[in-house]
Amino acid sequence: MEQVKTEQTATRQGAGEQAIIKQTVTEQTAAGQTVTEQITAEQRIVILQDVIPTMMEWYRRTARDLPWRERPEAYRVWISEIMLQQTRIEAVKPYYDRFLKQFPGVRELAEAPEEQVLKCWEGLGYYSRARNLQKAAILCMENYGGELPASYEELKALPGIGNYTAGAVASIAYRIPVPAVDGNVLRVLSRVFADSRDISRQSIKTETEKLLLSVIPQDAPGAFNEAIMEIGETICIPNGFPLCEQCPLAARCLARERGEQELYPVKAPKKERRKEEKTILVLLCQGMAAVRKRPAKGLLAGMYELPWMSGYLSQEEIADCLQLSNASAGEVLSSISYMGAAKHIFSHVEWHMKGYMIQTEAPIPGDWEYVPIPELKEKYPIPNAFSAYTEGLL
Repeated sequence: MEQVKTEQTATRQGAGEQAIIKQTVTEQTAAGQTVTEQITAEQRIVILQDVIPTMMEWYRRTARDLPWRERPEAYRVWISEIMLQQTRIEAVKPYYDRFLKQFPGVRELAEAPEEQVLKCWEGLGYYSRARNLQKAAILCMENYGGELPASYEELKALPGIGNYTAGAVASIAYRIPVPAVDGNVLRVLSRVFADSRDISRQSIKTETEKLLLSVIPQDAPGAFNEAIMEIGETICIPNGFPLCEQCPLAARCLARERGEQELYPVKAPKKERRKEEKTILVLLCQGMAAVRKRPAKGLLAGMYELPWMSGYLSQEEIADCLQLSNASAGEVLSSISYMGAAKHIFSHVEWHMKGYMIQTEAPIPGDWEYVPIPELKEKYPIPNAFSAYTEGLL
């Protein structure tokens, strides 16, 4: 990768450009650091106009070879953008290929059973994404002839599509000049502008969208959006020091000029996750395992789960809760084995689990069903939250 000159041009004057005059404003950030020298919206536009040609040339030369970039059609871009929410690129690649093989277009996705869609999504997490994909596909069949609408506003009206995804699909697939602002973009620009405001605020995202709308190249909006995101994903990285010597924006980056890269972006502290303790039961009976379907709404909606009980229960308490006869309780207590502890982290809650395997000759009655294990593996979507206890089973 070609090195980019890193001398800082703090001010510029010339045809069509105004001088950048820094105004010193000391603010106390949400993270508790004191930073200085905020710049105006007009000055931000000048900086972006100055670096866009360099950034676009950098992206043309160095863009990564990703499967969804091979044929940037609306359906393929849409699927990739939904999968990439909250999920790393390397983790998405095999799921993306598998999903397109099973559901190569809007019609196939719309007409598939929901459980088949969820099973294909199994392991990616955030399963509401998969359900919303199918809901949107159904609406596209009903209203748009089986295609995604070529309109930013109509894309935004589909389930699971917000400003960012609508902007990505519209700009990449349909070449509509609209921005696509995600966390990568907000992080990059917060450093370029040394912006001490909290990027998690909706007002900052809205302001950034408006700013980029004023400078986005009309002839290459998709490449523009992807270039900024590429910088955020590969160079201006989170949780560490950015690779400034490789960055096409380095010459105009205020955080780099001041040596303050680690101060940005500013984010308000996240709320502590709620912790829940659960006792997980792996109930086996003659080649079958017990599972139950979760409610249609809420966390992991519509997925299948292993039976569980709230709290950490002893083996005797498990037998009591299963409401078994004395003979059955004796069989359970003689066959029960501890499988160990595990933890699974969701966005707002943590499951702290202890698991037990129970093998019996007759099914244990409860609000679950026993399913042949091969069938469970092929057809039933079970979330990763239970992987510590299904690993040797499925």
